[in-house]
Amino acid sequence: MLSDAVRTELADELEGAERDRVAIDPLIARHPDIDVVDAYEIQLINIRRRLDAGARVVGHKVGLSSKAMQQMMGVDEPDYGHLLAEMEVHEDVPVEAGRYLFPRVEVEVGFVLGADLPGAECTEEDVLAATVAFAPAIELIDSRIKDWNIGLADTISDNASSAGFVLGAQRVAPKDIDIKAIDAVLTRNGDVVAEGRSDAVLGDPVIAVAWLARKVASFGVRLKAGDIVLPGSCTRAIDARPGDEFHAEFAGLGSVRLQFT
Repeated sequence: MLSDAVRTELADELEGAERDRVAIDPLIARHPDIDVVDAYEIQLINIRRRLDAGARVVGHKVGLSSKAMQQMMGVDEPDYGHLLAEMEVHEDVPVEAGRYLFPRVEVEVGFVLGADLPGAECTEEDVLAATVAFAPAIELIDSRIKDWNIGLADTISDNASSAGFVLGAQRVAPKDIDIKAIDAVLTRNGDVVAEGRSDAVLGDPVIAVAWLARKVASFGVRLKAGDIVLPGSCTRAIDARPGDEFHAEFAGLGSVRLQFT
């Protein structure tokens, strides 16, 4: 467990790394006693700073939602980060790759909530009842840690390595599609670079959203009507380079694209 002063110092480092686009050494290499509670508190320090400066939370993302990633990190549950309004990018506006350090893209089925979710007692049934629509999504991830050399505490502290997100135009109601059986194909500059299916996320992305609602409740946070939730990637993450154009196609759910300059 770290002191409040050290937590603030590490939050300062991550804030500076994102602002100046200069990556820092892994936190766990310098503070081997850092734990998950420390990491979430570091994340929250920087989120609160951004909110104080006028930012607005529009949802959350779940990370480490595949069993393979959890085994690699040596954990038995996902992690989460915040989505802010300023992080949203758009299909028709190219993104400057130089705004980021090591950008990558992930393919996700986004949840759009039409009602508040319960907190600590949230179930999968509650999630489906509250979800007004699924949407095709790409998450733009980045690491303020050098060379993506991250452990669990590094990525949690770094807002779960989140940097941006884009939703496609189509919306499909939960009753009209099987959330566990949506095939997804990602192309980069016309070439297929990743394929997956929505059940790669804990067997059912709804499980990830219910977990998230319960987890954030322990920090006094609720998932609310209008929130966007990204439950985890259907595919492996793909590096994004200047000039790359990504297109993700979801069976029965439409598509979404993201271009980098």
